[in-house]
Amino acid sequence: MRLTTKGRYAVTAMLDLAFHAEESPVPLADISERQSISVSYLEQLFAKLRRRGLVMSVRGPGGGYHLNRAKEKITVADIIAAVDESVDATRCGGEGDCQQGVMCLTHYLWCEVSDKLHNLLSSITLASLASREEVQRIAERQMPAPKRANVIPTASAQPN
Repeated sequence: MRLTTKGRYAVTAMLDLAFHAEESPVPLADISERQSISVSYLEQLFAKLRRRGLVMSVRGPGGGYHLNRAKEKITVADIIAAVDESVDATRCGGEGDCQQGVMCLTHYLWCEVSDKLHNLLSSITLASLASREEVQRIAERQMPAPKRANVIPTASAQPN
């Protein structure tokens, strides 16, 4: 069982969108800058997220992406499934042909782990992630500093 970068990046990008898309569409370039994910990779992920109805795109100047559902209605499991990821802990995809076509000794254990993990990820929404204090602190840190053009330091602000 391994969640690849595709699933991790999709969840990260969707959480970024949940923080920033309330006022206007968010360009992928902005998500790319904040999360250090290439724009071309985000384009691939967002094409899948859009096909699954999790995001909608707005074209033209000022365009970008919005969540297509309330963040309370989008789970981590939804996002992972949308980008064709699996959190299946079995080696057989749950088919029971783990060892040369027959079930292995631990098949039911890994099926149970997979079910519990899926249930956990289905219970975590973008809203619940975004409401966490530690996540909010990180999101704030990622915000660009206000531009301070033409600001002349005062005498008290200059180092001695």
